[in-house]
Amino acid sequence: MELTVTSVLTAVALGIFLALARISKNPLLSKPATAYIFFFRGSPLLIQLYFVYYGLPLIVPELNISSKFLAAYIAFSLNIAAYLAEIIRAAIQSIDKGQMEAGRSLGLSYGQCMRLVVIPQSYRRMIPPVCNEFLMVLKDTSLVSIIALTDLTFQTKMIASNKASALVYIPSLAIYLILTAIFTIIFNRLEKKFSEYE
Repeated sequence: MELTVTSVLTAVALGIFLALARISKNPLLSKPATAYIFFFRGSPLLIQLYFVYYGLPLIVPELNISSKFLAAYIAFSLNIAAYLAEIIRAAIQSIDKGQMEAGRSLGLSYGQCMRLVVIPQSYRRMIPPVCNEFLMVLKDTSLVSIIALTDLTFQTKMIASNKASALVYIPSLAIYLILTAIFTIIFNRLEKKFSEYE
């Protein structure tokens, strides 16, 4: 849970920046943002996790990350940000262009129009896909067991190995289902509340 919440919060901040850079008319912003999104969406999270923890220190020894949690946090945050950037970009671009034109005609700058007119309207459209991404991350955190970070999956593996029984995976599965169900209910209520104003 700690890894999921911290990495998603960090990814939201980075994703907003990437989304705005992606739709910018300045190629110095849009091209690097597009390349970043392509790289992190186009390569597996598992490989990115391996690279951050094992590969990066071999290339740049100064970037040796001794904390397994920190390595997982960095890999997840960078990966999730790419997906959230596309979600945010799509939500912003789904707002009618007339909204921007109306804001500009009132004397607002481009930045003011985005901040005060367009982005507030796009929040409601972001909620369902962002909530889905959160649930995906919650389940994907099981990947951190490959770098021996102690989580639910890693503990389950250890118990299964000691007991020589795969039945221990059943309670683990149930815990993931319960967590997913709880957040699904919360997100459904959140979506319903905001959709009242659509």
